[in-house]
Amino acid sequence: MALLRYTRDLFLRAVCVVYLFAFISFYVQIPGLYGDNGILPAKAVLENSKHKTFADKVHYEPTLLWIASYVGLDTNYALDLLALLGSFLAFTGFVSQKFCTIPLFAGLWSLYFSLYQVGQVFVTSQWDDLLLETGFLCLLVAPLIPRKPRGLKVSPCDKINMWLVKWLLFRFIFSNGVVKLISGCPKWWDLTALSYHFEAMVLPTPLSWYAHHLPLWVLKLTAVYVQVAELALPFLFFIPVRSVRVTGFVFQIVLQMFIVLTGNFSFRDLLTVALLISLLDDNFFYKIRNAKNKSRIIPNLFSVVLHLAVCYAVYLLYQFKYNDKVGELDVKINFTKEQFNLGLQYAVITATFLGSSTLFMTILQALAKSANEYSGAVKYGNIAKTVLFAGIALVLFSGGLVPIQSLHKGTNTTIQTPQRTIYNRLHKLRAINEYGTLFNKATGVNGRPEIIIEGSNNIEGPWLEYNFLYKPGNVNHSLPFVAPYSPRLDWQMWWAATSKYQKESWIMSLAHRLLDGRPEVMALLGPSPFPKAPKYVRASLYSYKFAPQTEKYSWWRREKVGEYFPAFTKTAPALVDYLVARNLLPTPSKEAINPIWKQILEAIRLATNQLEGTLLLWSVFLAGCIVIATSTKMK
Repeated sequence: MALLRYTRDLFLRAVCVVYLFAFISFYVQIPGLYGDNGILPAKAVLENSKHKTFADKVHYEPTLLWIASYVGLDTNYALDLLALLGSFLAFTGFVSQKFCTIPLFAGLWSLYFSLYQVGQVFVTSQWDDLLLETGFLCLLVAPLIPRKPRGLKVSPCDKINMWLVKWLLFRFIFSNGVVKLISGCPKWWDLTALSYHFEAMVLPTPLSWYAHHLPLWVLKLTAVYVQVAELALPFLFFIPVRSVRVTGFVFQIVLQMFIVLTGNFSFRDLLTVALLISLLDDNFFYKIRNAKNKSRIIPNLFSVVLHLAVCYAVYLLYQFKYNDKVGELDVKINFTKEQFNLGLQYAVITATFLGSSTLFMTILQALAKSANEYSGAVKYGNIAKTVLFAGIALVLFSGGLVPIQSLHKGTNTTIQTPQRTIYNRLHKLRAINEYGTLFNKATGVNGRPEIIIEGSNNIEGPWLEYNFLYKPGNVNHSLPFVAPYSPRLDWQMWWAATSKYQKESWIMSLAHRLLDGRPEVMALLGPSPFPKAPKYVRASLYSYKFAPQTEKYSWWRREKVGEYFPAFTKTAPALVDYLVARNLLPTPSKEAINPIWKQILEAIRLATNQLEGTLLLWSVFLAGCIVIATSTKMK
């Protein structure tokens, strides 16, 4: 039975790094997004609660913000405190393994879930859900107390808990692959989706421009790799052959590397890499002493044969043909939508069988280890502990089957009522989630939609544009690397461009804050074109396309599509009434604040405001690396 001690520890510290990035990103944007003068004040969420008693509020809308008034804080300062406390806990887990225990991860999960509860539209991206579900699993993976000295036996439950991490990894990757084809998107079916993907993604990187201009045959082959890596290879995660899982790890790491280089997807890809650690064992990182010498010829041969079979299946499922006329390789999908639909049903059934069988085998191995390698009270204690964790694993597996079985209408009808109950209750806590609903169709086929907000002191103009820090605007501005920082306003502007402003209450709130000249909100944008707040604000919808390779000084070409929202003044009845109806007008806080808390939190805020968000994030990470390096040298 392969050891998972070092692997488990590495996974826990990697999750702490992701938590660190997530909390710092959230903290930087609190005043502009959730403060009293922010776009979507968090206190409005609490004030709009229909529950009167404290117990009901905590039960139906659980968040630590409910206790803010009891510790001398208002909602704004409480948000700061929660984000700072989360950053501190994540930093301690990052720099020292001995802090990676259940109490620390309970604190991290509770704090991030509390922030998530008031995040509203800005936390609808799937990586917030993925982080909360991963953090919930860390409560099972992490030890109760600091790890024992190296050389002592580890818990038999580690195998069960790390299996749950692998099950989450499978669900996440497989779901993201399936939805691309079941959506019926013609661009994914003819393998040309990547011809538009890099241009139309929410926040492109500088390398997105170069990826977009790759030859079509390269992009098509890449699309095949994406489909195979997301649809077929995840099933190999459960093969009980170490070399197969290691190979699967390599294939997925390659995919994540390309995603990181060509797209700013916040901390999602780093979190995916952390989950991929579950495919490894301690022997991947160092040779275990006193390990029995076992022949690897048969497992390695099996791995080669298995991957050759996958390659042959790819050859059958995709038609590869060299076009002599253009001198390029062409590739097409060689199966119909009906065949895929039938295959998906069998795939879901296979996933259910592989998941249940390997989980039961893992539980039996853990029970055998508890019974055979221990004696006395320790033996019975480990057996009882294994039975407890096995029961929890079975519950989580059963609930996690719901989003997988829901992928096909044939298997959706087989979901039992107890399964749905488990899923619904755990989903409320974001402990089990559905993935793959975002980016299931190729967007921006005719150019990426982009909202350009303009201000003026005269209705006749001139109108000056507001530039954002990270999203496309000025066609000559270079594209930034942002991830793992998460600029939630820039991200949400992309989604607003695919909708109508009447359905996006937050963008009306943003317009009002610009007319009011709120510095908290202005800090989320680039330098203002106005010394003071403008009298009028309007927004236009543009279509952006990457500039051709022949243009040396422009990244984009754009064309105006039309009006997004009309010109408003600060006191325009249509704007004011719209915001009043949604309790989004800025109002001063009436909550009492402890002056000591206020002084401390304002001092920290003043210090952190000196650094731009991504620079602050990487500065803290670098500080953690220095702490680790210096502490290692001192040992």
